[in-house]
Amino acid sequence: MSASSIYPPINILVLCTGNSARSILGEALFNQLGKGRVRAYSAGSQPSGKVNPVALETLEKHGVTLPEARSKSWDEFAAPGAPHIDYIFTVCASAAGETCPIWPGHPATAHWGIDDPAHVEPLEARRVAFENAYVQLEQRIRAFLALPLETMPANDIRVAAQLIHEAAQ
Repeated sequence: MSASSIYPPINILVLCTGNSARSILGEALFNQLGKGRVRAYSAGSQPSGKVNPVALETLEKHGVTLPEARSKSWDEFAAPGAPHIDYIFTVCASAAGETCPIWPGHPATAHWGIDDPAHVEPLEARRVAFENAYVQLEQRIRAFLALPLETMPANDIRVAAQLIHEAAQ
């Protein structure tokens, strides 16, 4: 019997300032690689209002789907009726340093800083930067999902998530 059939999905929120690039990649990767074991969402402190087309191109290139991709505010996840969030990952330095909303349940947080590929020029260099961000996130997410998340204390998971990031540097 798999862990996903015994335990409810773990809800993960991936945060970045604009919610157009790195956090979108993280949301899609967590959902694809988590295979129902996790349910990931993404949001931004100052959402751009649109998903970067190169983010979607990168996901498509790797066969990762995110049909509901949209740039949204983190306020959606702090509002009444929002999904309960178990873990929060910040993927950009500015979102990590910002004052976050008070999250119901006080989920564990970890920072996985990934360089912003969204504004790299020219376009071909931006595609390379998105590919690098994708690979970095995939490596960290695979390592995170290899943990016995359903039975680990939240603080141990937070520490493990930070160690995963440090090992990938």
